[in-house]
Amino acid sequence: MDSELQIGLAALGMTAVVGIIAYNKWQERKHRRQAEQAFKSEHRDVLLEPHEAAPQDERVEPWTTESPSPDANPAPAIRHPAAHSPVGRVTPGLPAAIDPRIDCVIRIESIELLDAPRLWAAQSEQLQGIAKPVRWFAFDDAENLWRPLTAHSAGAFHWFCVAMQLVDRHGAIGENDFMYFSGGVQRVADQFLAVPTDLPTRAEALRNAADLDQFCAGVDVQIGVNIVSHNQPFAGTKIRALAEASGMTIGDDGAFHARDESGHTLFTLCNMEPVLFAADEMRNLMTNGLTFVIDVPRVANGVVVFDHMMQQASHMADALQGSVVDDNRAPFGPDAALLIRSQIQQFQAQMADSEVPAGSPLALRLFSA
Repeated sequence: MDSELQIGLAALGMTAVVGIIAYNKWQERKHRRQAEQAFKSEHRDVLLEPHEAAPQDERVEPWTTESPSPDANPAPAIRHPAAHSPVGRVTPGLPAAIDPRIDCVIRIESIELLDAPRLWAAQSEQLQGIAKPVRWFAFDDAENLWRPLTAHSAGAFHWFCVAMQLVDRHGAIGENDFMYFSGGVQRVADQFLAVPTDLPTRAEALRNAADLDQFCAGVDVQIGVNIVSHNQPFAGTKIRALAEASGMTIGDDGAFHARDESGHTLFTLCNMEPVLFAADEMRNLMTNGLTFVIDVPRVANGVVVFDHMMQQASHMADALQGSVVDDNRAPFGPDAALLIRSQIQQFQAQMADSEVPAGSPLALRLFSA
């Protein structure tokens, strides 16, 4: 009787152990499925799927999202309503200074408050050497706004946002750039047990970058007119006096700049010869030619700016006893000016149609060196 009781109790114990093990395995699979759903990307890798090519006669539009363009004068810290993330947490929207059409964006959530200086130090190590501009932001829960993050930022935050610009005048990002950026951000998040909430796909980021670069190349135009001497070269002291009298100031790039009220360059005055202009060397400088340049994508109201530049060129040519000519040294007359005005209107209208107005903060970012 005792032996039967012992056998029965032993069987019951084994059943309980098996039940506990099965329950634990079920819980483990359940949590694994939830984690996979939380981090699974919904984007397809279009590089591995067939698709139709755009007709060659049709202009490719770079904008594939419906995100609004940034304000003309974005504030340094912008309040933004929050939205619910796929895992049920409250996810703040993107900073206003970021535009997903031209930025590769990743947000990071830290369960525990994460000190900004610690994150800055970690990202400086992991993302060092990326050629494109990278910007960080931290979300202030108390003020419900994003704050730009720098090496001097303080405080502790739950949410961070990092954005790498897809295109500038050096071209678009490549696959190595994307992998270095996304992998570096993932390593930063792992270091602090934080979670990237919206990792972009490689295919989508590279496709957007290529389309955007194609658009930029089609409207990236700089127009120059020259002033050449007849007999005697131009003296640097007189060039400086004339430029400064018209409100131009010399810059670190070796050119005089005409600027608007916000300090943005409207057009520049450069030396046709290899020597750059420098404030402390103008006294000894002599040159046989000058060049006025307007950077069409970077100025609003390009035709007005061009007319202003031509007036300045004509005035300076008279004062220096030189002539206004084109790059072929042919006289630059009214017909040439009319043609260039038409071209400026065409390029800037194309930019406006693509919601990248010339001279806007978005254009200044895209058409930067």
